[in-house]
Amino acid sequence: MFETFNPGAKMYDPEMIRPMCEELTAAGFEEAHTAEEVDRALARPGAILAVVNSVCGCAAGAARPGIVAALRGRAGRPDALVTVFAGQDKEATARLRERLAGFPASSPSMAIFRDGRPVWFFSRGEIQGRSPEAVAAALSAALLEHAGTQVR
Repeated sequence: MFETFNPGAKMYDPEMIRPMCEELTAAGFEEAHTAEEVDRALARPGAILAVVNSVCGCAAGAARPGIVAALRGRAGRPDALVTVFAGQDKEATARLRERLAGFPASSPSMAIFRDGRPVWFFSRGEIQGRSPEAVAAALSAALLEHAGTQVR
């Protein structure tokens, strides 16, 4: 028997993706599971780093390790960190993508928001084929330019 389509259903087993989520939450990211949580996170003043997390190989091999390395480095430090998981946090991912109007829907991806507006975007196409060090260097440069403060 076929199941009926349920747009609110979770795509992945939560236990399967837990380590993928924890890679970012251990680095200080707050998870957003709803559109309201995304709105609250992006309404904060200052620079917000928002990440669309994913199960794909470039998320595991380059994006998440690069993000964590950049945040441990000497780059500018965002005022807040928020993440959604594509395919799992569907409502939150859709809202974040709405807030990134004009940029391609992409997972994984990362964006820096300044006072609620996107000022920098890094898509899957820019992540694929890069090393974690190259992703960290690109994010570090963007944080220095847009976050406005040094790591404390």
